[in-house]
Amino acid sequence: MNFTDKKIIISTHVYTTGPAQDLRDYLISQKALKLLYVGHPLFYKSELKGSGYELYYGNTGEKKENYTKIKDNFGMCSYFRDFFGNIRHVMKNGNGWDLYVGSDNLNALSGIVLRRLGYVKKCVYYVIDYNPHRFQNRLVNKIYHKIDQYCVKHCDETWNLSVRMEEGRKKYFNFSGGNQITFPIGIWFDKFNRVPFAKVEKQTLVYMGHVLKKQGIQYVIEATPAIIKKIPSFNFLIIGGGEYLTDLKNLADKLGVYKNLEFTGFVEDHRDVERMLSVGAAAVAMYEKYDDAGNLSFTYFADPGKLKSYLAGALPIILTDVSHNAKEIERLGCGKIITSDKESIAKAVIAILKNEKQLEKMHKNAEEYAKKYDWNLTFPKNLDRILKK
Repeated sequence: MNFTDKKIIISTHVYTTGPAQDLRDYLISQKALKLLYVGHPLFYKSELKGSGYELYYGNTGEKKENYTKIKDNFGMCSYFRDFFGNIRHVMKNGNGWDLYVGSDNLNALSGIVLRRLGYVKKCVYYVIDYNPHRFQNRLVNKIYHKIDQYCVKHCDETWNLSVRMEEGRKKYFNFSGGNQITFPIGIWFDKFNRVPFAKVEKQTLVYMGHVLKKQGIQYVIEATPAIIKKIPSFNFLIIGGGEYLTDLKNLADKLGVYKNLEFTGFVEDHRDVERMLSVGAAAVAMYEKYDDAGNLSFTYFADPGKLKSYLAGALPIILTDVSHNAKEIERLGCGKIITSDKESIAKAVIAILKNEKQLEKMHKNAEEYAKKYDWNLTFPKNLDRILKK
């Protein structure tokens, strides 16, 4: 589809980069006639620009920006501020918009209002995260899901990251309806900094992400003594910072495996992260199926972007059976499902890293699997469908 005659709005809450920012970048690259990107901070963070918008003109390359620095999050009041902020920013920048994409239910709700006011023609609800127990407060949780269901029912399409989001609405709220589409997380395949298999460090296992207890990195460290008995040069590279980093270092020291671990801390440039990922032999994703309250985790319903980054780097994944695509990743020879006990982890790591011929095949499988999730393939497919309706 040619986007040079299309006027599109994206509205999202911002904390780190995600699908909304990728959609913005794609439409900029396609020189959309007019692109309005509205961003609100999800949580207060001094480094964020604040609440406001960016306006892009594809025919001239001109960009305008208008942000107001947010000094605090203001709790529930911030939701009302952002909801009306979306409407104000759109009305300020004219009408005749072909498409409004709202990432989360409040942003989508603004789009429904703008469509009824005649400012936009079509509205998409882009569901980045979903959990039946989104909030601990029952009343707040009920209101949240009523808004979610309203948006699913009244938007032209709902883009769910996984089929489990649609299933969750049916199972927990007996809700079905709307035009729900499964649209998984993508990657910029051609931009990823991969290296040839010959340059891969064949004994290196990689973790990338926020270092928290719930990420299960400690289980891999507990398995390391058994791994180095079979692979003495084994190296576990942990890319990222977080509150659990000191505990992990202490555990590694206690087990006498500190020399087999490498902690990078927070890495600001994602290109550096990609480079470190690509030289690894395999990656690990120890997701927890349940949260501290015993409810199914956000990961269970979502489509973790971390897995796509691993696959884009041609890394086979050693992972728990939590994400919706875990079994598919194993079935296609891109990874191995394990449990969180150290014996299961050690067995899988040793089996994958000690067989170089199999490892090379798994790298090729992972790369092939990742190709079909290239944003350059998935964005035009889904945008073409909604814009031609």
